[in-house]
Amino acid sequence: MPRSYPAEFRRKVLDLVEAGRPVAEIAQQLGVTGQTIYNWRNQDLVDRGLRPGVTTSESVELAAARKRIRELETELAVTKRAFELLKEQTDPKGDSRSSPR
Repeated sequence: MPRSYPAEFRRKVLDLVEAGRPVAEIAQQLGVTGQTIYNWRNQDLVDRGLRPGVTTSESVELAAARKRIRELETELAVTKRAFELLKEQTDPKGDSRSSPR
């Protein structure tokens, strides 16, 4: 699993890059890969509207929406299965198969 860095740390790293410090130097001093810093910089450009792409807030919303969709699909599957089980227990005339009389 990728390591997560606090937003404040990422912002400070990006400030160093914007100040003209070489990415390789920053990466070595802080123990972060250069590619990670480039990724942060690219996402920052998207978030500020300077580059096309999905913003961080849109990504968060999208992830939440996908999670909710999965939850609703699970609830629907459970409801459908429960309906099928109830339907098997009752014949069309309304007599219950499970309780013979």
